[in-house]
Amino acid sequence: MSMMAAIRSAWSLLLGLVLLMLGNGLQGTLLGVRATLEGFSTPTTGVVMTGYYVGFLIGSIAGPRLVKNVGHIRVFAALASIFSAATLMHGVFVEPFTWFAIRIVSGFAVAGLYVVVESWLNDTATNETRGQLLSVYMVIVLGGMAVGQFLLNAASPAGYELFILLSVLVSMSLVPIALSMGRAPEFETPARVGWRSMYRSSPLGVIGCLIVGIAQGALLGMGAVYARTIGLSVVDVSVFMAMALAGGMALQWPVGHISDLFDRRRVITVTTLLAAGAALVGALAGTHSMLIIMATVFVFGGLSFPIYSLCIAHTNDHLQPEQMVAASGTLILVAGIGASIGPTLAAVLMSLLGPPGFFWCLFAVHAAIGVFALYRMTRRAAVPLDEQNAYKAMPVRSTPVAARIAQAEPIDCADQVQGGRV
Repeated sequence: MSMMAAIRSAWSLLLGLVLLMLGNGLQGTLLGVRATLEGFSTPTTGVVMTGYYVGFLIGSIAGPRLVKNVGHIRVFAALASIFSAATLMHGVFVEPFTWFAIRIVSGFAVAGLYVVVESWLNDTATNETRGQLLSVYMVIVLGGMAVGQFLLNAASPAGYELFILLSVLVSMSLVPIALSMGRAPEFETPARVGWRSMYRSSPLGVIGCLIVGIAQGALLGMGAVYARTIGLSVVDVSVFMAMALAGGMALQWPVGHISDLFDRRRVITVTTLLAAGAALVGALAGTHSMLIIMATVFVFGGLSFPIYSLCIAHTNDHLQPEQMVAASGTLILVAGIGASIGPTLAAVLMSLLGPPGFFWCLFAVHAAIGVFALYRMTRRAAVPLDEQNAYKAMPVRSTPVAARIAQAEPIDCADQVQGGRV
């Protein structure tokens, strides 16, 4: 089946996802800019932005059970309504603690919406279209969020109009799914393995996903705050955030292809250290050149976003096929924990070091992954290239259900991951 045929088979679901990602892309940037306009301190803003990732983590765990008990369409309708209402409440109650609570609710709702979309896509996919649908899903998630940044320019962030626009987008995402003629799929709760068992099997996979989660939480949670703090206009803030996401979309597959040709640990090491180098340029460049700032964040996003998928692919290289879904589900939750740490960590460093603390945070976490990958290379021989599994791009903001889509064919999930250390 061709790519277009795969898209047509799930067009209503994908259209709803496009609208959802446009709104979700606008949400974080809008709140970051609005927080600076309201005079929130940088550490306070960091805590507020962390709320979304806390809620997303909770939703990733609870969402599958909710969908199993209630059903896909009802859960999507309920959570889209909750998310839509929560976005409007930001403009009514402009207070840090209230925003933090609303962000938790928003994160929970979005995670549940992801569970619905990912499990429905998995049910729609065939062995021939699974990889194509995963690629389309990845493009929509990153591309939709990137385009959503430019909606920041539709009205003043100081007003209420953008919150209304955000609410409309989220509400409209429900329409194509609610009117879909297709049947809702049966739902199987994804299996997971214990974090300790996962670490014993794959130290680099666990540590890499945890730290890259911190990086992505910092980038997406505090990027807009950094951009406003260094004096960028609202238009430039939207471009700054869009460049990071566009870079991630542009380099995701080239980096993955390279990782299929070489020892994956070497690719992880080089990619993370290059990302750290890009962050170092951002920390030292300051505001001297708008071109340097935009080019730096594009390159950084292009190098940083694929690391998550590289870590999952590296872990899968040491597992049996029936173990991969459970392991990937655990790694997705590990990345979610990291994302919950990222905004606050970046905010603390920005309060201590000034605006460059944002890029110093990104430099430190990527350098840490690179150093740890170098250490792991001294502990175990590389997997032969002909035994490596094919790289599959995965968005950091996904739930354990997404791990099923990435498999070449539906499989039964093992309860435990076995095998040697990675």
